[in-house]
Amino acid sequence: MLTFEVLASESLARRGRLTLRRGVVETPVFMPVGTYGSVKGVLPSSLEAMGAEIILGNTFHLWLRPGTEVIARFGGLHRFEGWTRPILTDSGGFQVWSLGVNAKVSELGVAFQSPVNGDKLLLTPEVSMQIQHVLDSDVVMQFDECTAYEVEGRITGEAEVDRRENPNAFFGIVQGGMFESLREESAAALAELDLPGYAVGGVSVGEPKAEMQRIVAHTPHRLPEGKPRYLMGVGTPEDLVDGVAAGVDMFDCVMPTRNARNGHLFTRFGDLRIRNARYKTDEQPLDPSCACPTCARFSRAYLHHLDRCGEMLAPMLASVHNLHFYVALMRDIRGALEAGGFAAFATGFRADRARGI
Repeated sequence: MLTFEVLASESLARRGRLTLRRGVVETPVFMPVGTYGSVKGVLPSSLEAMGAEIILGNTFHLWLRPGTEVIARFGGLHRFEGWTRPILTDSGGFQVWSLGVNAKVSELGVAFQSPVNGDKLLLTPEVSMQIQHVLDSDVVMQFDECTAYEVEGRITGEAEVDRRENPNAFFGIVQGGMFESLREESAAALAELDLPGYAVGGVSVGEPKAEMQRIVAHTPHRLPEGKPRYLMGVGTPEDLVDGVAAGVDMFDCVMPTRNARNGHLFTRFGDLRIRNARYKTDEQPLDPSCACPTCARFSRAYLHHLDRCGEMLAPMLASVHNLHFYVALMRDIRGALEAGGFAAFATGFRADRARGI
């Protein structure tokens, strides 16, 4: 199902290699998010060309549309969406949390009305595993309860594990809100199960940035050293560097594509808002240091024009750039770890980003 080896380390940061049924993933790695079975606005061939080795699928949304019966006809998510490399699927826990007052949590699972057609549905740990079994992803996630960061510790400690009989690699998820003692309790309980991998959940869910950073610094290195560690739903380029420094191996976030659709681009020297009038006649590429197809061919002025006109090409080109930036960042981090220079790289990266465009 899964093998993981640490190839190099510097303090808590690790350079590793994750071998899954459908391929090898070099870590630390950023995983583009394909909620509905596609990374928004980006062709699979473009993802492959930029070096993306693993992407995400969303169990909750794929369950609602197109449904497991359709995906089962294709033998799983890979053939359905035309992606041959590894896929990780989440469990639906975060989406249930995001439903808020429209969801009722009990010991059985979570009852809610479908946001698609209003049907009454019950998502349980068993159902989550059944869906992920049909999706046939390479990594499947525990069905967990992602609570708001300010919820009391008594409630936050109630997330549960249900492994079931899924043939692919199963990751448990550490919860515990902003309570370090509960995080340690959750991590210890999951470690006893000797799972193929572990994730840190329940961060970047509305808490102040300093609180997120505290938990990211606290939890990952407490997970088993010989297993991959995944920080869910985080975050900015600086967050990724901080996460690697804390011992994280795997990351995902919708930020690169979501921000791209809103004209917010990441560059080596800070963030760029392409909708600003200052770029109307700017002949430079988005990021002169970037080797992505967008920067190789198009100017800031052209991208500004496309965005202002509402052209479909604008978010597509922006998404390619942002994802390329994230994938390249992780490649650079791996190289720095191999050379024993991660600390110097992190310092220089933060300084460059703070400099601004």
